[in-house]
Amino acid sequence: MVGVDYKLTVDGQIADQSRPGQPLEFIVGTGMLLPKFEEALLGKEIGESVAFTLEPKDGYGEIIAEAVVDLPKDIFMVDGKLAEDILFVGSQVPMSDAQGNRMMGIVREVGDTTVKMDFNHPMAGKTLNFEVDVVSVRDVTPEDLQGGCSCGECGDGCGEGCGDHDGHCNCQA
Repeated sequence: MVGVDYKLTVDGQIADQSRPGQPLEFIVGTGMLLPKFEEALLGKEIGESVAFTLEPKDGYGEIIAEAVVDLPKDIFMVDGKLAEDILFVGSQVPMSDAQGNRMMGIVREVGDTTVKMDFNHPMAGKTLNFEVDVVSVRDVTPEDLQGGCSCGECGDGCGEGCGDHDGHCNCQA
């Protein structure tokens, strides 16, 4: 189990960072974080710092044109009324495909009859610049293997784990 303080910069802006006193904890080798992120930390000890850059292919991939689709506006009806509270450019909307797979889409454009949705990861196509400080390294405990969250925002047992592979908390705290 490794705990790190980190700062992620994208396009010259801080895109994410750990909170003071709340390091991101993860079990190395479980796929919780990007493989190249973990690789950059291998062999590092408590107190060591590392800065590294991940190109899109080593981060969240390139933007996939086919993942940007026009959907009929009427699928955004809730109780016979258009869900205008979520239909605005930039809104992240949880959706499911025909097979029931959950995914997050970002509204890119709202037209008269269609809504352009982008199902690429929000960091797809981006170069990721990390600054990371290793703050803890310890053996994994049985409790660690039960899942739950280590972000300090959710209490225990949120069920989804903490990260979405880049340190963002997925829990609804």
